[in-house]
Amino acid sequence: MKIRSDILRIYQALHTWVGIGAGMLLFIGFFAGALTMFKAPLDRWISSPAQTLQPVAQAQLDPLVRQVLEQHPSARKGFTLHLERHENVAAPVSWSGDEGGREIDLSAKRWQATLDGDGKLVARQELPSLLAQLIDMLHRTGGVPGTVGDEYLGIYLMGVAGVMYFLALVSGVILLLPTLVKDFFALRAGKNRKRFWLDAHNIVGIASLPFHIVISVTVIVFAFHDQFYDSLQEVVYGETPMFQRGGGKPVPHSVSEMLPATTLIAKVQQTAPDFHISEMLFMGLDGPRPMIRAAVVNPRHLVHGPESAYVMINPYSGEVTNKTMLPGHADTWSSLVTPLFALHFGSYGGNMMRWVYFVFGLSGAFLFYSGNLLWVEKRRKNQIRDQAPPRQTLTTLRMASATLGVCLGSVAGVLLTMVAGKWLYGSAANINSAYLAVYYSVFLGAVAWAFWRGPARGAVDLLNLCALASLAIPLTSLAAALLPSLGLWAHTSAATLGVDFAALAGAALLLYGARLTARRVLHGPVDSVWSAVPA
Repeated sequence: MKIRSDILRIYQALHTWVGIGAGMLLFIGFFAGALTMFKAPLDRWISSPAQTLQPVAQAQLDPLVRQVLEQHPSARKGFTLHLERHENVAAPVSWSGDEGGREIDLSAKRWQATLDGDGKLVARQELPSLLAQLIDMLHRTGGVPGTVGDEYLGIYLMGVAGVMYFLALVSGVILLLPTLVKDFFALRAGKNRKRFWLDAHNIVGIASLPFHIVISVTVIVFAFHDQFYDSLQEVVYGETPMFQRGGGKPVPHSVSEMLPATTLIAKVQQTAPDFHISEMLFMGLDGPRPMIRAAVVNPRHLVHGPESAYVMINPYSGEVTNKTMLPGHADTWSSLVTPLFALHFGSYGGNMMRWVYFVFGLSGAFLFYSGNLLWVEKRRKNQIRDQAPPRQTLTTLRMASATLGVCLGSVAGVLLTMVAGKWLYGSAANINSAYLAVYYSVFLGAVAWAFWRGPARGAVDLLNLCALASLAIPLTSLAAALLPSLGLWAHTSAATLGVDFAALAGAALLLYGARLTARRVLHGPVDSVWSAVPA
């Protein structure tokens, strides 16, 4: 296929500059997004067993819920009944008194409740670990702090980056069209390292193109959903509410009249017989519009949430008020929206699809990282043509240092934050604030180090730092198992051991990358920013 050279030049400029403009922010989003595919195992790995209260049998759920509502009126605003027991589920019932909300409150304690051996309520307040939620927030915001109104600034910036990302995808495909058949599977290793990186960049981009198109579109929708909904309200719905509530005049309720928890569980199970219930969120129980949102799980279906479909049920009548987010019961709107949510979250196919999305997420991070490196290499070719001895421009050096500091700094920051979560648990006044302090200290330190050391030496240093940080994760678990006096802990479930083994494999890959980079620094072309040998 032939395309005029002037058109190709336009699309090449578009691809280059939108990629450079959004690349580092998207790298952080994709790396953190890959980790959120295993958000539950991460949460289980970091959760301290010291916070766990004893479980109860299903027959005890009714007296447990009744005693919670009688003795703790704040739970009537909203509480969660946990029907799955894992390391990150501290008790059968939990609440904060203010369920929901967009912003993460780092200092908010949650009540945890269970029954003792005599059937009496045991309730205490604990500060839960929010590590997995903070990694997810890093994925959504790129780590950009601050808010605009009631939304995070970084979410809007990620939405802008999503637009640029989509333009980069389209322009990249157009650039590859003339040589797509010939070059698609070509991975030419040799002395021309730029050609190798370009081939790898192209292979990863084309092979995962459908995934990236879905992610780019959904990122834009998630970032600007309020604006989209407000526009639809004005243009399409007018004064009619876009989302209708159930009919009838709302009246206050008394929690003493609520149906037993086991009866409500049976109602949900009857509505979704092919699913199992993971948790039930009770909301506004003494208000005019009480509701239960039951999270139901079946990995064979495309579902609305990151892991669950939802069934809404009235806690007093037992009437199912909304099941449009349940596969097979969707209305027109839900049938259009649910697949987009599912394709973004990877909430189908069980663990196999989580691993597929994990690999796609890391490959996406590689796309943006390699794109910046290709820009740096191209500047080298253009700048040194008439220079002897060769010299790099300050712009090229700064871009190389920024790419290394931001990308590798975010990797090291997340990994060391995980490690710090266990080592600082007993001494930190607020472990969630400690997470942020560790991440941003490592991240900003890595950026400063890359600029101070220069891209060549900085690349080797930061890759080694990332490798050691990744290795520290399984070593921490090993230390907890061998030296219990340290006050650490090591869970032994398959999910938590999977975190340790994945980190060990990551450490090996990062050490290998550091070794290759060190070799290039010492023996590669001296006219490159990646050389530490004076020209």
